[in-house]
Amino acid sequence: MSTQILFPKIGFSMEEGTLAEWLVSDGATVSEGQPLYVLESDKSAQEIESPGSGVVKITATVGEVYKVGDVLGEIA
Repeated sequence: MSTQILFPKIGFSMEEGTLAEWLVSDGATVSEGQPLYVLESDKSAQEIESPGSGVVKITATVGEVYKVGDVLGEIA
């Protein structure tokens, strides 16, 4: 079963943000809780942890703006 990597809401009023950097490569094996990517909002940059363990499939592009809840990839 796969787990979607979703763009999270990290502030009360946050509606969108920028995917600043992937901290792992496409196809990498990750563990739950491992830093996965960096997102930037209008107020801060924050590392986001992996929601599960497995192999990462990246579908989102660095530098693009995403809305809260958008799918950035999956872990299978």
